[in-house]
Order: sequence, then structure tokens, then C-alpha cells
Amino acid sequence: MNRLSLTLSRGVAQVTGAALGPYQSAVIRIGFAGTWLLFLLREFPHRQELYGPSGPWGWNLAKQLTADNHAFSALLWSDGRLWFEICYALAVLASAALVLGWRTRTASVLFMMGVLSLQNRSVFVGDGGDNVLHLMSIYLVFTRCGQVWSLDARRAAQADAARARGERVPADLVGPVLWAVLGLALGTATLTGRFDNNGWQMPVLLWTVWAGHALRWAVERWSARHDPRLLLDVIANVLHNAALVVIMAEACLIYATAGWYKVQGSRWQDGTAVYYPLHLDYFSPWPALADLMSSSGTIMMIVAYGTVMAQVAFPFTLFNRRVKNVLLVVMMAEHAVIAVVLGLPFFSLAMIAADAVFLPTSFLCRIGGLAARARGRLVRGAGRAVPAPRPTEESTADHVGFTA
Repeated sequence: MNRLSLTLSRGVAQVTGAALGPYQSAVIRIGFAGTWLLFLLREFPHRQELYGPSGPWGWNLAKQLTADNHAFSALLWSDGRLWFEICYALAVLASAALVLGWRTRTASVLFMMGVLSLQNRSVFVGDGGDNVLHLMSIYLVFTRCGQVWSLDARRAAQADAARARGERVPADLVGPVLWAVLGLALGTATLTGRFDNNGWQMPVLLWTVWAGHALRWAVERWSARHDPRLLLDVIANVLHNAALVVIMAEACLIYATAGWYKVQGSRWQDGTAVYYPLHLDYFSPWPALADLMSSSGTIMMIVAYGTVMAQVAFPFTLFNRRVKNVLLVVMMAEHAVIAVVLGLPFFSLAMIAADAVFLPTSFLCRIGGLAARARGRLVRGAGRAVPAPRPTEESTADHVGFTA
């Protein structure tokens, strides 16, 4: 009984004492936000036809659909072209801010609103990766995904270094101003009934996040006691860790359901499920490459059976680190092939970003170190040497890692 109690206490202390997987959460933040940003930029010339007033899925049809399913879309607050352009531009800016890790908590909320607004405006636009982005954009709101590889982490490190030198750190003005502006916008939308057709979940979530930011700022600024700060940190850590587990479970569920559905179909048993898409014009950006692959029955058999086995086995390989890492390489390589051969780059990028949550911390640290050294050489080449931040130890969901 004492051993069980000790184990439970250690588990509770680990879950509440730190936001686990700082590098994993950072890489999925960059992956999902970067995927959506690239998609928005690529489709910028066609934005009016896809999501705007000029699209075949008209504003009235979208309004009727969301009135039934209560899906959120800020684009349905007005049918004007100017409002659409403002929402599209804000979606691009929020995605870029989240990639860079600038005001990550606020950027994650705006990123979620941008994803939901555009995707719920035109429900027939997408290739499967949009469903993954739809879910992950919601989960990212609950994560502390700016601990490393972000402008927020850099700003916090600079502030800590200034305090260590005995210097006075100026008060943050951008955060309160941003909070006030967004609070005014949220209050206006609520009082004018913009959320009436979206159910209660979205306004409750937005108001909760807004009030949480206010409480956090007030406690850090005016509370002299350490207990309120500790309590807020515990709540934030629990939410982050729970969201990270949900993201992992979601990725496993996607692969497990896809694999088991493929097992039940004859198309994957005889290889035609791979053969036929290679001969569709829509999925053949490189016809010669598609013909080369489909001309070999052996290749078709390996791809078909290998895909099914990898997807079915993936959730079970998480119990063995080495097998999991090998299968991760296989899955990411498969998605890279899909991106090139079938012309589905954004679907593949979304799935690779979902897979990245399982990457080992040691590997991510090496990648971060290589990127930091490359950046340092570029900066020194420009005549401005910037010392790299020294990492400190931090527990993660996979290994003992490092946080900047």
C-alpha cells in the first residue's frame, strides 16, 4: 500500500508540477500552424471561390447548415466582402504568430477561430487533413506550446537574464493592450448576438480564456504571495498535460480506425485501393511516376499491405520505444510519398505534424541544437554574435528533455 501511494504521489507531482513534452508541443504547434499558413497562402488567389461570397457554397446555405449543427464561423456574421477579407487576413496573421510563438496563448485562440471560421464556412473544401487541423486547433488552445522554440520563450529568457544582472525589467504593455482589444471585440460580438446560432460552447470557451489571462496577469502583477501563482501553474500544467494526452490519443485513433476499416475492405486486400487513385487525374500530378509505381504488382502489394499493417500496429508500438521510432519513420516517409505522388501536401503535412508528438525528446533537442548553431553562424556572419540559451532539465512525456 505504501508503494502504491508513493507511486501515485509521484505521478500526481509529475502531472501537476510541470508542463510535460515542451518540445513535442512546440513542434506540433509549428507543424499545424505552418500547414494552415501555407494552405492559406497557396489558396490566396482562390480565397473568394473557396470561402468567400463568390463560392458555390453560398452564404445562405452555410448559414442554414450552422443553424442546425451550431458550428462556429465568424465569416457568417456578415456576408460582405470586406468582412471576409478581414477574417482571412487575421487567419493568416494568427497562423504566422503561432508559428513564431508570439503571444502564444492569444495566437492559439485566434488560430482556432480562424480554422473553424473558414472550414465551417465551406464544409466541402478539404482533403482529410482539414479534419485533423480542425480538431488539433482546438486542442492547442489548452497547451502551453510556447515553452521552447518561440518568441515568448526568448522574451522570458531575456527578462530572466536581466533580473539576474539586477536590471529592472519594464512592464509588458503589449499583452494588456491586446487583451483589452480582444475583450472589447468579444464583448461586442456577445452583446450583438453573433454567437446566437453557434451554441454556448464557443462563447463560454472564449470568455473563460479571456478571464484566465486577466487573472494570470493580475496575480503576477499584484500578488505578493506565491500560493496563487502556484495554483494557476498547477491548473495550467494539468490542462496542458491532459491536452497532450488527448492529441496522442487522437493520432492513435486516426490510425487505428483507418487501419481496421482497411482490413475489412477487399480493395486493400487485392491492392486496387492503391492502384486506382494513381490513375485519377486529380491525384496524379506526376503521371509518369504514378505509372511507374502502378506497373509493378510487387510495389502495389507492399504499399497496400504495409500501410494496413503499419496503421493497425501503430498504437501498440507505443509500448516499445525503439519499435515506435522505427514505425514513426515509416509513417512519415509514407506521408511524404503521398504528398508527392498523389499531390496531397497539406494532408501529409497535417499527419506528419500529428506524428511529431511521438518524436523522442533527444532527437528534437538535437534538431533544435543544429538549428541554433546554424542561426548563430548566420548571425555571426552578419557581425552580431548572439550566445545560444543554455537549456535546463525538464521532465517530458517521453524522456528527460531540455527547455530553453
